[in-house]
Parts: sequence; C-alpha cells; structure tokens
Amino acid sequence: MTTVRFGRLIASGCGVGYAPFAPGTVASAIALLIGALLLHISPALLPIIAAISAVAGLWAIAATRVEDDPGWVVIDEFAGQFLALCGLARATWPGLLAAFLIFRLLDIAKPGPIAWADRQNNPAGIMADDIIAGAIAAALLWAMRAHWPAVFD
Repeated sequence: MTTVRFGRLIASGCGVGYAPFAPGTVASAIALLIGALLLHISPALLPIIAAISAVAGLWAIAATRVEDDPGWVVIDEFAGQFLALCGLARATWPGLLAAFLIFRLLDIAKPGPIAWADRQNNPAGIMADDIIAGAIAAALLWAMRAHWPAVFD
C-alpha cells in the first residue's frame, strides 16, 4: 500500500495533477519554471532531470497500476517539458515561451508518433507520448536557435 501511495505522489507530480483546471498545463508551467532555474544554474542538469523524471514516472505509473492516461498523472508532462527545454542554451523569455507553447501544442494535437504512443494504454505509452513531444520540441527549438540566435540565445 505504501508503494502505491508513493507511486501516486510521483505520478501526480507531487499533487499537481489534482489541480482543478488543466492539470497537464499546470504541470508543464511548473516544469518550465523549474527548468528555467536549471538552465540558469547549469544547462547540463536539464537532461539529467528529464531522464530521472522519465524513469521515476515510468516506475510510478506502473506501481499505481494505471493503464490509461488519467488527468491526475502529470509526471509525463514534467519529463516532456524538461526534455523540450533541452533545446535551449539558456533561459530567455522568447525561448521559454516557445518551449512551453511548442510542447503543449504537440502534446495536445498529438501528431504522428505522439498519437501512436498515446494509443498504447500502458505505462510506457503514457510516458512515451510526452517524451516524444518533448524531443520534437527540443529539436524545433534547436533549429529556431540556429536560425534566429539573436532571439533565442
């Protein structure tokens, strides 16, 4: 029983998943703030935190025996948003805003492989759709930085 409670705490993003309105967006916004701080401290920390969030999320979702993607499970949004921020070299307002909007758009619209992962209805699928969305967002941000360095660097 303790494992299930701890798993639920992690899966819900320490309770963020119980936000009364748009828990996934709230989780992404909180992850954005944490990620901005990490980018300020050391950009090298961000991929480590993204990986830890992904592994912890996979464990937590499996421990709570969740097989669909209930609204209260938001650890996947944390991991995906952290991964999206890996496309930035530092925290700038345009970069942070772009990271948030691109990740949320991909997470909501679920194009291509994101939709495939979302349909898996198991712990790996719950995590994978946001990990894929975060990776695509990071790649787009990297390309945007390369094209418009004055705006994003």
